[in-house]
Amino acid sequence: MSSDAIWITEAEVVQLMDLKEAIAALEAALRAEAQGEAQNMTKTLLQYGKNNLHAIGAKLGALVGTKTWTHTQGGTCPLLLLWSAEDGSLIAVIEAFALGNLRTGGISGVAADWMAKKDAKVMGIAGTGKQALAQVGTMLAVRPIERLQIYSPRPESREEFAKKVREEFGVETATCVSMVDACKGAQIVTLVTRAAQPFVSASMLEKGAHLNAVGAIAPDREEFAQNVFDRATWVAVDNLPGVQQLSREFMTRYASRGWSEVVPLAKLIASGRKRSDADDLTLFKAMGMGISDLALGAELVRRARERGLGRPLPQPKKVKPRLAGTRAKSPV
Repeated sequence: MSSDAIWITEAEVVQLMDLKEAIAALEAALRAEAQGEAQNMTKTLLQYGKNNLHAIGAKLGALVGTKTWTHTQGGTCPLLLLWSAEDGSLIAVIEAFALGNLRTGGISGVAADWMAKKDAKVMGIAGTGKQALAQVGTMLAVRPIERLQIYSPRPESREEFAKKVREEFGVETATCVSMVDACKGAQIVTLVTRAAQPFVSASMLEKGAHLNAVGAIAPDREEFAQNVFDRATWVAVDNLPGVQQLSREFMTRYASRGWSEVVPLAKLIASGRKRSDADDLTLFKAMGMGISDLALGAELVRRARERGLGRPLPQPKKVKPRLAGTRAKSPV
């Protein structure tokens, strides 16, 4: 490993990787997970008031890493740290807001590519926040989406987001006053909200639809009703321990009946099974997992070194702790 670590900024992350490249890196990492070559650290969460402190991590090849952030009413500042799995040396510190959008959008793209209809042209979305634009972009990367139907409780949010989508992607948009309207005719529906109560029921979803549920990643959050599970012929998740511990939707459904119906996305990909005409509703839940962040982080480091990007960081020097009551030696 290089003696110097590097610091990669948000601007450099955007310069180094797009959503299609993120999707490819994520699917490769999921295949590695299925082969036992990548391992997740179980996601941890501390809730304090209306805020959440998160930490996720993983090992992938010769790297280990953790991403940590606190989600507050005032914003967030996530960081991904990478180390050598062999000698523990620091490899990189990556500003991880854009990386998080790539990871959350990208994993939805991987899931939809395996689980949604090949000819899906209409997409419905609930949520117009910071993750929403990447969710639209990733569906466009894997399916021929021509129309986006947008729902948010606030009319101004719907209109503003529709304008952003038209400017960024040039697809037809429709702003919807209800989730029922957003789901009408949609072959793919994405939920990316912080809803505390379910607002999507099975009856809203078209036959043959695919549902990406990527919001509600804490136990006090919930986006879809339990009857969605009743219709789902295929239920997949990015990380099983994550939903077992942190998803209220999944804990309510499966904690007492067992988890055999829930398939990790890595296992699904390894099986080679894609959507069939017999599938009615398919469901994917993403909680966020360390392998996803590490997969993108490793690729970003490789590209940054190739292109001479990233600010060099010296390896931290080990210093013995000072005993209580003693004075530190002067550096001069």
